[in-house]
Amino acid sequence: MTTREVHCAEALAWLQTQRFGPEVSIVTSMPDSSEVPALSFEGWQTWFSDTARRLCEAVSDEAVVIFYQTDVKRDGRWVDKGFLVSLGAQAAQSHCLWHKVVCRAPAGLTTFGRPAWAHLQCFSRARRLEPARSSPDVLPRLGEMTWARAMGLEACEAIAHFLVRHTDTRTVVDPFCGVGTMLAVANTHGLDAVGVELSAKRAEKARNLALKPRVPAP
Repeated sequence: MTTREVHCAEALAWLQTQRFGPEVSIVTSMPDSSEVPALSFEGWQTWFSDTARRLCEAVSDEAVVIFYQTDVKRDGRWVDKGFLVSLGAQAAQSHCLWHKVVCRAPAGLTTFGRPAWAHLQCFSRARRLEPARSSPDVLPRLGEMTWARAMGLEACEAIAHFLVRHTDTRTVVDPFCGVGTMLAVANTHGLDAVGVELSAKRAEKARNLALKPRVPAP
């Protein structure tokens, strides 16, 4: 039986109390600037990269940290969250194992506030991947979303397949878990899951989120 714990807490304060072994990996999607209203937009960008650094530093050398992030368009400019994540990972001396594109809308469709694709990036300080362990760089669908800001189910499935097949992960930690999509998917793949969520309402949903039975990957 897998386990799932969800803590209603501030993510970084909670993280400071933890010590993770090599069996723990982090998978998360960090908040947009609109979700951190106490910060200016420039302050949020600094916070975002620094939080990526802290997450990369929190895991053991062989473990991985995976980020799902969608860029934003602001004041006629493109804000590249993948770049901000990479800055934080570089400061933590973590290296990119892969950087995938997740299609959020069909190719050829014009989008406005956000691009039609999202970043999926994996980092580790010590782990390396042989070329034979490569997987598709473009995921054609995001998959069903359990709430407006969720990671899509197909993206979560791809992450879980990678963790099970190519890492020593036994527990997935999501410090910004929302309603718990990644936690629930991790459980369906035989992984324990720990989430942190500031909203008590969302934390309760994350504790109880149940998914339809999945179709095993070929």
